[in-house]
Amino acid sequence: MPSLSLRVAGAVALAIALPFAATACGGGGDENSIVIGTKFDQPGLGLKNPDGTMSGFDVDVAKYVANELGYGEDQIEWKESPSGQRETLIQNDQVKFIAATYSITDSRKEKVSFAGPYLVTGQSLLVRADNTDITGADSLQNNKKLCSVSGSTPAQRIKDQYPGVQLQQYDTYSACVEALKNGAIDAVTTDEVILAGYAAQSPGAFKIVGEPFSEERYGIGLKKDDTELCNQISDAIKKMEDEGAWKAAWDKNLGPAGVEAPAPPALDPC
Repeated sequence: MPSLSLRVAGAVALAIALPFAATACGGGGDENSIVIGTKFDQPGLGLKNPDGTMSGFDVDVAKYVANELGYGEDQIEWKESPSGQRETLIQNDQVKFIAATYSITDSRKEKVSFAGPYLVTGQSLLVRADNTDITGADSLQNNKKLCSVSGSTPAQRIKDQYPGVQLQQYDTYSACVEALKNGAIDAVTTDEVILAGYAAQSPGAFKIVGEPFSEERYGIGLKKDDTELCNQISDAIKKMEDEGAWKAAWDKNLGPAGVEAPAPPALDPC
């Protein structure tokens, strides 16, 4: 049986180790890092490059916010955040916050809180460049095969407003775009800014058609009712806009797609 001194030493060591273990499991990583959720497959917004680096407008917004919170780029751990998993990742403390083309909606606000919006866009359609019979949302009703992502706002809007469409739901927009490329589906729907990134990635292969038929307000998702963090993120977004870093991030990531930088939207109170 261990001596009393050994048992006391072991208990002290365990007491010291436990707080560090608990911290490392939280959404912020350990005290020297932060876990941020974003998309890994959306060119121009959130993309994991072949060399492992991250790029895109959402990524640059997240980096700026993290820096304002006291974390350098080398202290960020990126967590892939598919549309259908975002609330769960936040609720389970797997991320500190998520910047991933995350539309602010009333139903989502029941589960998580949002800082922002930092961008307003609208739902649109991407088709093959030689397509002539899809001109907008109403032309989809004729048994067209349309692809969107499970758990996304655009997919739900199609279900609610365009019941005559054959909606195919995939896990990622990149899978939808691949299906569009090989002719398995007729169109892809999501926010125009996302579609523009894919169109720019494959010049001449696709085109965006029709006018946007929704308003999507992108926010940064975080733990519900964490007002302190929400205010810190909102202050960072405002500073990014005021300093010109917001427009610079847009021009770098989405300018090549030929999409003009919009005016930054007014921020909601936390």
